[in-house]
Amino acid sequence: MIKFFRKIRQRLFAENKFSKYLLYAIGEIVLVVIGILIALQINNNNEEKKDRIEEQTLLKQLHSDFNSNLEQLDQKISFRKTFMNSSKQLFKYIDNPSLRNKDSIDLHLAKTLPYATFDPIINDLAGSGELGLIKNTELKQALTHWSSNIMDVIEDEVLWKKYRGEEYFPFLIQHYQLRTIRNKAYKSNVLGKFTLQIGKNTEAYSKNQIGNSVHKEDFNKLLNHPDLEDHLTRCYSINSWANEQSAILRQRIVKIIELINSEIDD
Repeated sequence: MIKFFRKIRQRLFAENKFSKYLLYAIGEIVLVVIGILIALQINNNNEEKKDRIEEQTLLKQLHSDFNSNLEQLDQKISFRKTFMNSSKQLFKYIDNPSLRNKDSIDLHLAKTLPYATFDPIINDLAGSGELGLIKNTELKQALTHWSSNIMDVIEDEVLWKKYRGEEYFPFLIQHYQLRTIRNKAYKSNVLGKFTLQIGKNTEAYSKNQIGNSVHKEDFNKLLNHPDLEDHLTRCYSINSWANEQSAILRQRIVKIIELINSEIDD
C-alpha cells in the first residue's frame, strides 16, 4: 500500500502536476490522520474495556468486604446491647434489694466486663489508585469518606475499654472477687457467640472454668456501694452512644452495598 502511494506521488511529481500533487499529499495526510484516530479509538476502547473488567473485579471484592463489615458491626451492636441490658438488670437489683439473687448478679456483672471493638476492612483505594476505576460518583464519594466515618464508633469503643480497665476492674477487684465473676462468664459461655466465627458458639470457651473464689463475697455490700451505680451508668451510657453511632454507620454501609449492587453486572 505504501509503495502504491509512493508511485502515485512520483508520477505526479514527474509530470510536473504540482497542484494535483499537493491535493494528493493533503489527502494522504488526511488518510494517515484518520488511520491514527481510528487506531487511537480502538486502543481507547480496549483500555476502557480493560478498566471496566477491573472495575467489576474491584466492585465484587468491595461487595464482599462491606458485607463482612456489616455482619461484624451487627455483632458489635448486639454485644453492646448485652452490656447495656445487664447494666439495667443490675440497676434493678440496686433499686430493689428483695429481687437480688447471687447467681444472676454474678452473671450480669460478668456480662458488663467485656468490650466490643469494630475492626472493619479498610481498603485504601485512593492510595492504590483503584478509586479511579469506579465510575459511579456517589459510590466513589461514599468510599472516600469511609475511613473517617468509622472513627466516631472506634473512639467510643476505646473510651469504654480504657474506663473498664482503669476504673471498673479495679473497683470490682477491691469490692468483690473478680475470679468468681470471670468463672461465671466461662460457665455461661458469655463470649462464645462473639468469636471471630460470627454467629457460631464455641464450647471451648465455656470449658475454661477457673472455679469460684475461696474468699467470702458480699454481693449486697457491692450493690449498695454508691460507686457501682456510677460505673454501671458509664457502662450503659458509653456503649449506648457507641450503638447510636454504629446505627448511623450501619446505614452508610447499607447504602454503599446498595450502590455497589447497582454497578455490578448481572
